[in-house]
Amino acid sequence: MDLRISPGTAPLSGTGLARRITAPQEGAAQEVGFSNALKGALQSVSAAQNRSSDLQREVQFENPNVSIEETMVAMQKAQVGFQATLHVRNRMVQAYSDIMNMQV
Repeated sequence: MDLRISPGTAPLSGTGLARRITAPQEGAAQEVGFSNALKGALQSVSAAQNRSSDLQREVQFENPNVSIEETMVAMQKAQVGFQATLHVRNRMVQAYSDIMNMQV
């Protein structure tokens, strides 16, 4: 078994591809920041809660295409997302209080 690296192949040649994928596109003006990340996370939690509610409604109407297992998983995902959101909010309020109580 030959374990030598050929001179034409750089050991970390795949890292450039990851940089190109994660870099924002030239045509799209994307602003990356805390507020946008928080807004996206809140929208994701809201979507999970809406999906959970829709699935619960469909189970109550006895829709044969919706399983109880799928509904329970969606409910748990929504609950975990909501709990995480509450923890982030509490940490942000605590950080704000700490900053406001600092003496200058």
